[in-house]
Amino acid sequence: MNFADLSQKELCQQMEILGLPKFRGKQLYDAIINAQELDEISVFSKELKQNFKKNYPKYKIFKKFEAKDGTKKYLIQFDDESIVECVLMKYKYGNTVCLSTQVGCRMGCEFCASTLQGLKRNLSAGEILGQLYLVNRDNGGNKKDRTITNIVLMGSGEPLDNFENVCKFIELVSAPEGMNISRRNISLSTCGLVDKIKELADKEYGVSLTISLHATTDEERKKLMPIANKWSIAEILEACDYYFQKTGRRFYIEYTLVKGVNDSEEDATKLSKLLKGKVCHVNLILLNPVKERNLKSTARLEAEKFCELLKNGGISATIRRSLGQEIGGACGQLRNKFISG
Repeated sequence: MNFADLSQKELCQQMEILGLPKFRGKQLYDAIINAQELDEISVFSKELKQNFKKNYPKYKIFKKFEAKDGTKKYLIQFDDESIVECVLMKYKYGNTVCLSTQVGCRMGCEFCASTLQGLKRNLSAGEILGQLYLVNRDNGGNKKDRTITNIVLMGSGEPLDNFENVCKFIELVSAPEGMNISRRNISLSTCGLVDKIKELADKEYGVSLTISLHATTDEERKKLMPIANKWSIAEILEACDYYFQKTGRRFYIEYTLVKGVNDSEEDATKLSKLLKGKVCHVNLILLNPVKERNLKSTARLEAEKFCELLKNGGISATIRRSLGQEIGGACGQLRNKFISG
């Protein structure tokens, strides 16, 4: 058992099972959120600390990198020595943290570094939370005065491939007695697991759903994303429509522009037709370099033309600002170099 996987109520119940007063659960809960080491908790006796040692979270910041634009990339190590990456990005409206949901990834997308090592294991809800807690503290925040305003589940791993733990994470991180981050400020990015998109819709959390599309035909998408062999673009967009019906939230389309692959005027026209009448917004992404791949990014000027074609076709679209590229923290660059080299 990892205490970080439990809600405040569950921790209090656990204390009763151990023959301790319930308020000890609340003290533990707050200490975990504040990313305190067990030895730092002054309200616990040495005996209590010893009793809690086995189940108290042991994740830590293994290493940190900072880019000139203020973006910070963290390597987070867990008690089994697994390492994941998360990224803090600073915007005018606040600070966004990009969290990993798995150690590695099995989706195999051609433009992404996270999948190079394959899937090692899923992260528990508490391990996903732990990344947030550590980054929050490292930037001067705590439970009462947090420095994080937004969360993006877009680090290494496919969130919907770790469905139960990600759902528990959403419930815990938005709890009023916890970090109390609005679900409207949580974005979940998926390569398009249609069945899980519908399950997520039925839960009605209302988080922002982002689809990694990156192609306008199934055949072209199969070349970039193996998941396209299971789910068609039509099925994914139908699931997105269902998500909007259940939650009232518009969805987002991620479209990474790859030179000579998906960036032609014809592609822009096809994408406009696919999305016509749908309640969505397109984020165009300039491909960030991944040394093992031979793919090249579309030039900025061509990307702007592509964006204008979408707008002329009645589609809401912008080119996403790239942050943290120099430290390998930009979109598609996350990997654990300590494993993948």
